[in-house]
This record gives sequence, structure tokens and C-alpha cells, in this order.
Amino acid sequence: MNPVPFPAMKRQLIAILRGVTPEEAAGVVSVLIDHGLTAIEIPLNSPDPFRSIEIAVKKAPRGILVGAGTVLTTQDVERLHDAGGRLMVSPNVDPEVIRRAGERAMVTLPGVFTATEALLAAKAGASGLKFFPASVLGASGISAIRAVLPAGLMISAVGGISDKNFAEFTKAGIHAFGLGTSLYKPGMTVAEVAARARATIDAYDLCMG
Repeated sequence: MNPVPFPAMKRQLIAILRGVTPEEAAGVVSVLIDHGLTAIEIPLNSPDPFRSIEIAVKKAPRGILVGAGTVLTTQDVERLHDAGGRLMVSPNVDPEVIRRAGERAMVTLPGVFTATEALLAAKAGASGLKFFPASVLGASGISAIRAVLPAGLMISAVGGISDKNFAEFTKAGIHAFGLGTSLYKPGMTVAEVAARARATIDAYDLCMG
């Protein structure tokens, strides 16, 4: 099965809303989209995550990618599909989970740290790879592994990424990022999320020229 391609996006930035509640989801998702974020990930270890994903899907206009993180089982994939999610992010490489998500026409982004994991994920049909934790691997570590991967495979850096270190990674040719606490922490107000989103977009656009 051919992988579902990662969609073309103006900015390859995924907002990771770990801990968001259904009550917060609409406001937080709306303000992130308004400020230029084009992908939303709600990890499944958040409170009532599938409800929040349903809310985010309804708020997101066409072209915005919404889905779940910390997806560990094929049952999670099915529930994500039922909630309308189109993005499946996992912390590990489980070929069965990747394939099931692909069968459901989801963009798949499994977490990898080594060349072995990265090649296994690519073989399983992943849309792209989430190198995590990027703060440990660094841009040079990711670049070294990337040299043995299939050409054109989408690479993202996640973990310890913020507007403060985009430049380190973009100089190494890494242009896709997952952003967690640098964008959102539980309990933040919509205004605080908006301020962080503005800083993030400004820094990313500056690095991308």
C-alpha cells in the first residue's frame, strides 16, 4: 500500500495540545488556526481526547489537518477515524497501526529515534517520520540518519522545539516541526496561546525566508 502523502502546507508546523480539555478545545484550536497553524494534534492521554478531536475537526476549515497523538493501537485508529481525524501520530513504530491508519486514509507520523526505526516506519508505509526527542538528537543527528532514508520522505523534529531554535534545524534542511509546550500548556488562556502562536509563526517565517 502506498503511503498517504503528507499534504502541502504553507507552514509545516503541528500544534501539539497535550492536556487540552473539550471545554478549551474550540477556543485554543480557533486561535491557533487564525494565527497560521495548519495542523492540530491532540494526544490521547489528554482528558476526553476524542471529544476534543471532534470539536477541533468541526472548527477546522478545509486544508487544516486534525488528528491524534500517542496513538498506540488499531482500536485507537478506529476511534480517531470515527471522530473525523486525518492525522495519526504515534510515539513508536507499530507497522500494524501505521497500516491501519493508512487504510483509513490518514496521514501517519510515527515517532523514531534510530535509523532502524526510521527505515521500519518507511517500509510500513508511513507518510513521514517524527524524530523524537529532537533536542537529544539535534539537527546533526537527524541529518545523519536522513542520509540513509528514502529520498523525499517527510521529516519532522519534535521534542524541545520552539521559536528559539528553529534556525538550528532549518539550516540543516529540516522544515517540519511539532510544537508542544512552547505553544500550549494546560491552563493557558486563549490570549496566551495567541501570543505564543504569533511568536512561533514570526520566527518560522523568518527562518524560512
